[in-house]
Amino acid sequence: MPLPALFQSLRLPVIAAPMFIVSNPELVIAQVRAGIVGSFPALNARPASQLDEWLHRITQETQDCAAPFAVNLIVHRTNTRLAEDLAILEKWKVPLVITSLGANPEVNAAVHGWGGMVLHDVIDDTFARKAVEKGADGLIAVAAGAGGHAGPQSPFALMQEIRAWFDGPVALSGAIASGRSILAAQAMGADFAYIGTPWIATPEANAADGYKQAVVDGHAADIVNSNLFTGVHGNYLRPSIVAAGMDPDKLPQGDKSQMDFGSGGNTAAKAWKDIWGAGQGIGAVHAVEPVARRVEALAAQYQSARADLAARVGIA
Repeated sequence: MPLPALFQSLRLPVIAAPMFIVSNPELVIAQVRAGIVGSFPALNARPASQLDEWLHRITQETQDCAAPFAVNLIVHRTNTRLAEDLAILEKWKVPLVITSLGANPEVNAAVHGWGGMVLHDVIDDTFARKAVEKGADGLIAVAAGAGGHAGPQSPFALMQEIRAWFDGPVALSGAIASGRSILAAQAMGADFAYIGTPWIATPEANAADGYKQAVVDGHAADIVNSNLFTGVHGNYLRPSIVAAGMDPDKLPQGDKSQMDFGSGGNTAAKAWKDIWGAGQGIGAVHAVEPVARRVEALAAQYQSARADLAARVGIA
């Protein structure tokens, strides 16, 4: 199926993932101006009134850009701000809404009412089918290795099951941090690569210097998967767990019944303020550099990978 007009002028087939605390207006504006979809979680704007200010600024400063921006809504019942945030998104006619932790037909209908589009993130085919049945326009397939709340499945398995029945827009998430990986995502059937971790290591990101440097210094082996901090399994940087006084190799199991996505976490060390989320793709990040330069590098890698693949298989 042809991509909606919203995405047809992107410089790269990339959606920047919304990251709790890290994604702010500076980061989103830089991403959009560089030619990719920029996004942030609505809950990053605290208090809720700040969301209106952020959307005013982002709308004004990206109105001449070809790429759109997106806002992430946590649909889980513990998000007491959902209705208020949705009303603010409607005021600004946000073009793209990313929903997480619960497919909600009322939210989807509201977004469609102002002409917006909904992508829902899923970790398996069952959730993907439910999301589409409830009105999502597209899917974000969150595979193993993704930063934050990652799924357990291989991207190959996840994509082949979704593409067996769904021909709408799909973004693939999971350790994607290079131009070659963006091309690989497309080869598996995705329309977009959904990239988060590399944006942490940028001047624009709202992250502590130690967090940015940990991404630069880290490798896939430094990622720990645990459900302790939010009740949902996620991927975190080992050094931040150690700094919080815990043994990354002996973390207790979290309590799913205590999930609370309005508080930032269930433990004294809060995700994502103290326990830093990151994906297994961090080994491709070698420096803290501006968003524009990182997109430039990804674009060059992507074009090089396409040329290399064409040469390998003998196509033009």
